[in-house]
Amino acid sequence: MRGDLERLGRYDHHRARQRVRDSFGGEHSRVIEAGGRPVGSLTVRPGAGGGLVLEHFYLDPAHQGRGIGTRVLEGVLARADAEGAAVRLTVLRGSAARGLYERYGFTVEAQDEVDIHMVRAVRP
Repeated sequence: MRGDLERLGRYDHHRARQRVRDSFGGEHSRVIEAGGRPVGSLTVRPGAGGGLVLEHFYLDPAHQGRGIGTRVLEGVLARADAEGAAVRLTVLRGSAARGLYERYGFTVEAQDEVDIHMVRAVRP
């Protein structure tokens, strides 16, 4: 995320580390592996109003564009469908990840100068 935050003029090392520390919990977080090596992380937690919240979905740039993120997202959405749950997430403005989310049915709920809040509704 650093590159996107720098592009937006919003990168602050201390703040970025503190945000992850405050909300990254082992109970809902997983390490993404490829070839037996860690290449990213993911947190999927229950939402306050129901559904699931996808956050801290990070993939090492060296491993992006190989379908790894797509497979991880498909797993999250399969879980949501099995649970009859909506999925919410926040993506930074201008992030290439937004296109991936839109291809999988996410729509914009709200946005500000930095963040775009998206939702994928419950699937029948």
